[in-house]
Formats: sequence, C-alpha cells, structure tokens
Amino acid sequence: MIDPRNLKIEDYNYPLPDERIARHPLAERDACRLLCYRDGAVTDHIFRELPSLLPAGAMLVYNNTRVINARLRFTKATGAAIEIFCLEPHAPADYEQAFAARGRCEWQCLVGNSKKWKEGALEMRVDTPAGSTVLRAGRMPVPPAADKSQTIAFEWDNPALSLSDIIGAVGEIPIPPYLNRKSEASDSTDYQTVYSHIDGSVAAPTAGLHFTDALLRRLDETGIERREVTLHVGAGTFRPVKADRIGDHDMHSEFIAVDRQFIADLADAIAAGRPVVAVGTTSVRTLESLYHIGCLMAAGTWTGELPQWAPYQAADAALPDTVTALRAITATLDRDGDTTLVARTRIIIAPGYTYRIVDAMVTNFHQPQSTLLLLVSAFLGDSWRDIYSHALASDYRFLSYGDACLFFKHQKS
Repeated sequence: MIDPRNLKIEDYNYPLPDERIARHPLAERDACRLLCYRDGAVTDHIFRELPSLLPAGAMLVYNNTRVINARLRFTKATGAAIEIFCLEPHAPADYEQAFAARGRCEWQCLVGNSKKWKEGALEMRVDTPAGSTVLRAGRMPVPPAADKSQTIAFEWDNPALSLSDIIGAVGEIPIPPYLNRKSEASDSTDYQTVYSHIDGSVAAPTAGLHFTDALLRRLDETGIERREVTLHVGAGTFRPVKADRIGDHDMHSEFIAVDRQFIADLADAIAAGRPVVAVGTTSVRTLESLYHIGCLMAAGTWTGELPQWAPYQAADAALPDTVTALRAITATLDRDGDTTLVARTRIIIAPGYTYRIVDAMVTNFHQPQSTLLLLVSAFLGDSWRDIYSHALASDYRFLSYGDACLFFKHQKS
C-alpha cells in the first residue's frame, strides 16, 4: 500500500501554459467541454450531455455552499489601503448566527497590508437598502493563528442591519488568485452555482458552475436523484503545497454539515448497489469524510474534527464496511437528538487512499502540485497524466472557469 506521506509533490506536476487558464466562464454555462474517462478510455463531450453519460439509478451529490463577499477594503485617513479577508466566523462561531448578527461579531481574517495598520480601528461607511451605518474593524488581543489569520471584531451601530446586509453591500466576491485579475461585477453571478443557498464559502465549488436550471431539470427527467451536502470552502483550498514531501503539508480545516436523512438514504443507496456521483472535489471530500467519521463514531473516538491522516491509520481489514460506518453516524445523531451532522474535516485524499463512497466525480482541471490534483490522482491512478495530456493537446480550458471532467472509478475484474 502506498503511504501518501512519503510521496513527493514534484511528481504531481504538469506544464500549464498561462493562456490555457480560463479568465472568464463561457456565456452559456453548460456549453463548456466535458472530458469523460471511463474504463480506460477518454471521450470528448459538451457538458449538457451529462444526463446521458451518467449511469441509471445514480445519486448525484453536490455542494450547496454559497460564496460570500469576503473581501472588505478599508482606507485609512493616511490613504493606506487595508484589505480584510473574512475566512470563517469566530464569535458566534455558527455560520447562520454570524451572518444574522446585529451590532457586533468576530471573524478569523487575513489582513492585507497589515504593516500599515498599527493601532486603532478601521472605519467604512456602509449604505444599504435597509439603512446606513459605519462599519468598524478592530484587532482582538490574541496571537495570530498558524495560517497567519487574525481575530477581527466588526461593530456597527444600526440594529436594523445584519452582517449579511453589510458585506452584501460593500464586500467583494473573492475570485481565485490564479486568475490574476480583480473581481468584476459579473463574478458576483458567474462565481456562484445556480443551486447555492447556504452562505459560508470564500471560494466556489467550481465543478458546479457548469450546471444550469435547464440541465438540472433534464437530470430529474432522466431519473437521476439529486442530493445536497454543505462544505464551506476555505482559502486553504488555494494554498500551494510548499513541502517537498506530502507528509509535511498541513491540510486546512473546513466546516461540513450533512442532513441525517441524506446519510440514511446514502447508506441505503450504497447497500442497493446504486452509483454515487460527486460534483466537485468539495463534495468528494465531504462524502469520503462521512465514512471515516462513521468509523470513529463506531469506535467511540469521534471528537468533532476528522484528522488529516485518519484514513491511513488502520488496515482496511480492521475497518467497518461503508454502510455500517454511515449507519453509525445516523445512530449517533439519533441518540443525541440531532438532525444534522455538523463537523470539521482536515482529510487529505492522496494516492494510497481507498475510496469508500464515490463511484464517479464531476470536476474541473486542477493546478499542478495541488492537493486537488492529489485527490484526482488517488481516484484515477497514473492515468491522470494521460488524461491531462489529452486535455492540453485538445485545447481544453483549465481551472475554475475552465472546462469539466467526468471520471469513473476503475472497476476491478
């Protein structure tokens, strides 16, 4: 068995010319190209053909998270520009409560040009349809976190305004840094999936950007069951792997919320042999985390966050089957009177990982030497190199606003 901790990130590199990175999406979302890899063969399609490519009886799972206007730009009296990038709520820590907060809340944030902000609070006037206020941002007296984020207190004096109202009025959508351009008005729509409705991400689950309402209706008409999970994508998804060895890379932690009924239905689908298709690496990460959370719950060792290397700690023979693990979660939720699993995951999926739930995935083309490419290579094996070479030779568009892939897990004979 491969131990992913011993892998070298340089072995997951490929040449990506700058001109192959899509800076904007196509005018018609589902008109992008779709590379399909199944049973060792690559075929080329258009994304709107997806319903005909999915197996009968499939359960399609996507991430319903919505990208927030996480960038706040303040200007000091001196003229210095300070950018505050909101990562996740600190107090209240619950996302829904944080967005509904009135008057004050605290967030973990990255601060740009922080050397110019030595003391005092930053201020910005905010005008919204519901009223106006002055938003103040101040540093809390606690040390920065390991990712260099700081705890920032936001305060405003208009009780009619929630934090959601404020960032909706003055915040900017945080597009990926590799697009190498500023956010544009069109990104507010382009960088959201049509099914997003749970605020919390600072990056979009970009494989879902290709779906349209019409395509979703066609999926329904063909009998594909559509289900939702929530993983709030953090800025760490763009953090490069700087360590030579994958074992020296610390994965970021992300919030997940999964309905108890969905977990029960997922267990039934797997027991019935129905294929599970994940839309995007965030859905993959959420679904695969469920298995390992269930294992820890069954063993009585679940603490609320799935550790990075948990999938590689025990021999496969010592672990429960997938259905048993999922039903351990529903049993735990029932015991505690909960209807939703709320957790955090740090899981890293890399070569050597055994996929437990996902049979196929819809995804985009990912950056060289990234944890997302590691996830794909764990699913495809060395075939990822030939697939990416085909895409480059065939003028596919890469990264967040680029074209899509549909990968099927190799079926062992």
